[in-house]
Amino acid sequence: MTSIVANSDLIVRAAASDDAQHIAAIFAHYVTSTTVTFELEPPTVQDWQDKVRESQSAGRPFIVGMVSGQVMGYAYVGPWRLKPAYRHTVEDSVYLAPGRTGRGYGRALLTELLARAAGAGARQVIAVIADTGHPASVRLHQGAGFEQAGRLRQVGFKHGRWIDTLLLQRDLSAEPAGPRSPRAAP
Repeated sequence: MTSIVANSDLIVRAAASDDAQHIAAIFAHYVTSTTVTFELEPPTVQDWQDKVRESQSAGRPFIVGMVSGQVMGYAYVGPWRLKPAYRHTVEDSVYLAPGRTGRGYGRALLTELLARAAGAGARQVIAVIADTGHPASVRLHQGAGFEQAGRLRQVGFKHGRWIDTLLLQRDLSAEPAGPRSPRAAP
């Protein structure tokens, strides 16, 4: 689906294999320069192509945000855990290119992702957020209705420091199916 977000130059659509190069570049910044992800080596373009394909095959949303024809962010849900009883619970990820934060793009991507996840049968969404002292991701998720569900202390070690993670959760069981944006198409 392609969605136009009201009052914005952002276009949200399903990710395609060709987007993997841009997704890889966005994520590589966070891997190498920050502690918001616990990855230590950036995944390759092929890794991202595989992840997009796997998400689509499993019926899970993986979307990109486009501004002026360029991928400026992405969001997807993956399995929370692999045991079958968890099949209706997913974990979300939202990343924006450096310089694209603070403009509402993250909120638009997360809003669309949650609507598509609900439409795909997800009932619970878990956000695992590194508690690095920068609250933007927590604020983004709380603004989308997530509530804090717990803290895991000193579970990640990166760039010479131990980092906690916050667990936030959102119930989607009462969500309407389908995208929330004003216009949607495949």
